[in-house]
Amino acid sequence: MQKKYYLDTCIWIDYFENRKDRFRPLGEWAFQLLRQITEEEDIVLFSRIVIKELKRVYNEQEIESIFSIIPKELLLEAEVFSKQIAEAEIRAKILGIPTNDVIHLIIARDNNAILVTRDKHLLFLDDIEIRMPEELL
Repeated sequence: MQKKYYLDTCIWIDYFENRKDRFRPLGEWAFQLLRQITEEEDIVLFSRIVIKELKRVYNEQEIESIFSIIPKELLLEAEVFSKQIAEAEIRAKILGIPTNDVIHLIIARDNNAILVTRDKHLLFLDDIEIRMPEELL
């Protein structure tokens, strides 16, 4: 059965910039996950929220380059609905975390996707399956 993955913006940036922290190859893990997803012909979801966040750092051409690792037939844009944004605003206020992070969570949940993120404040939530890239390799 084809799985779906929704990658948080930080994972796309890890991949594109081949980021590392003190001891871990974050970019390599993101790359390996994207390669694994592609080889298994699973689906990668993104949203206009991810695009909006990427536009803070990159131009259109760079964003196209980021997504080019995934074949077009496996890369799908998830719709973002006003009711999802409203829910995210309420939950973000209650949890004391950024609204966009909660929107990513809700989009993944509503699309039956695994949320791939490094946001520690999301890892404790149990709405859906939430993993870091290295946990999926």
